[in-house]
Amino acid sequence: MSKISAAITAVGAYVPEYVLTNQILETMVDTNDEWITTRTGIKERRILKDDGKGTSYLAIKAAQDLIAKKNIDPKDIELVIVATATPDMKAASTASFTASEIGAVNAFSFDMDAACSSFLFGMSVAASYIETGRYKNVLLIGADKMSSIINYKDRATCIIFGDGAGAVLFEGNNEGLGLQDEYLRSDGTGREFLQATYGGSSHKLTPEIMEQGGQYAFQEGRTVFKNAVFNMADAAEKILKRNNLTKDTVDWLAAHQANKRIIDATANRIELEPEKVMMNIEKYGNTTSATLPLLINDYESQLKKGDNIIFAAFGGGFNWGSIYLKWAYNN
Repeated sequence: MSKISAAITAVGAYVPEYVLTNQILETMVDTNDEWITTRTGIKERRILKDDGKGTSYLAIKAAQDLIAKKNIDPKDIELVIVATATPDMKAASTASFTASEIGAVNAFSFDMDAACSSFLFGMSVAASYIETGRYKNVLLIGADKMSSIINYKDRATCIIFGDGAGAVLFEGNNEGLGLQDEYLRSDGTGREFLQATYGGSSHKLTPEIMEQGGQYAFQEGRTVFKNAVFNMADAAEKILKRNNLTKDTVDWLAAHQANKRIIDATANRIELEPEKVMMNIEKYGNTTSATLPLLINDYESQLKKGDNIIFAAFGGGFNWGSIYLKWAYNN
């Protein structure tokens, strides 16, 4: 009996209609299009404007897109994981609500949070459930409404983040396709440099804190950038060496879309040509948990069965890593 591997067999995505361009940001904070583009590679980002609609709205839309494209019965989905740093509520699971709304009534569900590495870590978890043979299909969704924790008076963060969601379906594979290897790491000493501090159990959110903007995300840009450049590139290089891969045998790099300079540094470290680097940061900015599935969705038509894809991410925590996956189908 051949070993079961976990392969991605379908993708879906959703981004809000409202487009926040660099030109609009120029009217909100002291910045300009040239400065943003040069330092980040971002031209625009999508924002979910509707009151009362949170991350679950984005996740549901992405899941529904996948279900329609794959033409599957949601009742056949056995597990729903929502990777997110911006859950709808503190205690009620965003994944549980999402599963119910899409009709996955036979699935159990839970949220995962590893900041910008949430989806990458979620791939490992989803694949593990499949590889045991206990479950046949797992729906993994990466979704974040980052606009809910961004201060649009802080030019260090508001130029970077956007809202969006992407979804993938993991199923068992007997051809050796799917997830091949992973290198995942965490370092809790880095959390002071990238965090949304207040509102958690150790930092009470008070009216005084809110007046100071404590409810918003904060990052020490220089430290985060330095760590992201080194660790994302290092993880990707380790995966290549461990699996005897070279720039000629790697077909695609799917790197977290936080900053074009970080993506370029990762590609340069593994000597990958620009045409093999998935890139959509200019359209969406950093959508945190949604960047990797949005990339796959945008590039789905170019992917071929057997393609070697290297995923890499870095996020607050600090959390980072790389995954090697063989693509399982032709579109």
